[in-house]
Amino acid sequence: MKKFAALCALAVVLGCLFLAGGAFAEEKSYVWKVAHIRPAGSEIDKEITWFADEMRKATDGRIDIQVYGANQLGDYTVVQEKIGIGSVEMGIMSAATNVDKKLLAYTLQYVVPNYELAKKNYASGTPFADYVAKLYEKQNIKVLAYWPVYFGGIGLLKEPAEPLNPTSPKNLKVRVPTMKTWEALADAFGYMATPLPFAEFFTAAQTGIVDGIFGGGAENYHVSFQDLMKCYIAANTHFECWPFTINLELYESLSEADRKLLDEKARELEERRWVKAVTDQDHYVDLMEQAGTVVYRPTDEQLKEFARIGREVSWGEFKKVVGDKAYDEIVSTFVLE
Repeated sequence: MKKFAALCALAVVLGCLFLAGGAFAEEKSYVWKVAHIRPAGSEIDKEITWFADEMRKATDGRIDIQVYGANQLGDYTVVQEKIGIGSVEMGIMSAATNVDKKLLAYTLQYVVPNYELAKKNYASGTPFADYVAKLYEKQNIKVLAYWPVYFGGIGLLKEPAEPLNPTSPKNLKVRVPTMKTWEALADAFGYMATPLPFAEFFTAAQTGIVDGIFGGGAENYHVSFQDLMKCYIAANTHFECWPFTINLELYESLSEADRKLLDEKARELEERRWVKAVTDQDHYVDLMEQAGTVVYRPTDEQLKEFARIGREVSWGEFKKVVGDKAYDEIVSTFVLE
């Protein structure tokens, strides 16, 4: 009887050791790369560094996320593909449309006019944000959260005639993202659209190929091109909001505890930004002005006219690119009022 009891006790001890060993086995260590597109010291660089530090502290260094800014790992189109195949683990940047044209919706012009409506469309858990997340999943990418950046504007190397008249001829060539929606917008506003990758703008501007840029906003232009900028039109061309993403297979391979922690910290990053983005918007426009850039701030009525024309031409082009069915599907997720 005593021998049997001893064997039972031994079995219990061994079972506990086995279970403990299994628990310890789940506590894997990771070193991940996270890419973004801004220089060191920019708002996103500081915020994603905060996120990496939080993850490091919460896991006693077990999850070590290393930050690579300024397109060190490639531009956003390349990095998105790398995240899909897993050679880069994470990224927080613009949505690339080279694989799925429906992602043009994510930088579609004049969807919302203010931050209140922006949050109803681009924040985690909204119908449009959930739709975008499903598009990413088809590329083997998980969207953890969203990082609102700003409302975009027009940056110019020289002042145009009638800058606040959206239809007057400007006689200026402007870089636009390589997307038909942006080409249509710039042309409608009286500029000559020149599609170029973002990384080529600086050289194109220095060599006189283009006289300005569409597709960014005051923070981008101030941080990256302040020496070039002579004029900024705060036309609210689009709402820029970056998906914070991770390779889907990697995410699904994590323990439940690690996934929960990752989700919580990513959403905290997003909520911090929704608070700060509103004040940053005016802050960077003011900084541009203080640095000598002439800033044009349209009135509410002028912004409505920019939006009316912009929505008509860019949404029409978007519909041509994605087709009627996808267009109706996407627009039905928008909260427009």
